[in-house]
Amino acid sequence: MYGYLISAAAAAAAASAAGYQSMAPSGQWYGRTFCRVARPSRKLALTYDDGPNDPYTLQLLEVLAKHGVRATFFMIGRYVQQRPAIAREVAKAGHIVANHTYTHPQLIFESPTQIRAQLSACRTILSDTVGEHSNLFRPPFGGRRPAVMRIVREEGLLPVMWSVTCYDWKPTTADRIEWNVKRQLRGGDVILMHDGDQIALGMDRSHTVAATDRVLTRYKAEGYEFVTVPEMMETVASHQSSVGS
Repeated sequence: MYGYLISAAAAAAAASAAGYQSMAPSGQWYGRTFCRVARPSRKLALTYDDGPNDPYTLQLLEVLAKHGVRATFFMIGRYVQQRPAIAREVAKAGHIVANHTYTHPQLIFESPTQIRAQLSACRTILSDTVGEHSNLFRPPFGGRRPAVMRIVREEGLLPVMWSVTCYDWKPTTADRIEWNVKRQLRGGDVILMHDGDQIALGMDRSHTVAATDRVLTRYKAEGYEFVTVPEMMETVASHQSSVGS
């Protein structure tokens, strides 16, 4: 009896851990993902999901330009189709454009065929709209399982997660977003924000725009450097190369 209870408890714990790893930003069980620089760093990367979204993506571009900062935008393919001019403005401003699937499904529950279709459709739309773009990919909701990660890599994409969550996809304030950044920041972080929403275009992201201005002002004054995700990845690669040489 005791053996059965222990086995059941162990199975429940394993299932819980597996579920956590499928959604946790830093989870690496199902394949390596980039989520931060794993060493002391003064670099930070701002990332925005679920756009392009009128008018907030354009407002973000103004804030980023004011601070001379480039960010990384993970775009939903169907929104790029509907707002191609905004997507082109993002790319024209020198920001990184990346794949966030075509319709933002929870990929954990999708078939291999559907996963490939989501990645391919978004990539094609991005190519047709902005031309050459990054091979970065962020899974919707952060959801992934072994099949998802295998297909992502077979498609030549690099999965990117995050280490600071701003919780700005729901109604909130710029004050609250800034506090969320402060309590999680360690340096070398990838910061998750949202310029849009998977449900519909036009969702209010004014709090994200205001918080971006505050975060940039505060942490640039503290000596942090804001970079794109590819630039942060290059920092890691350079460090690993110097260590190995």
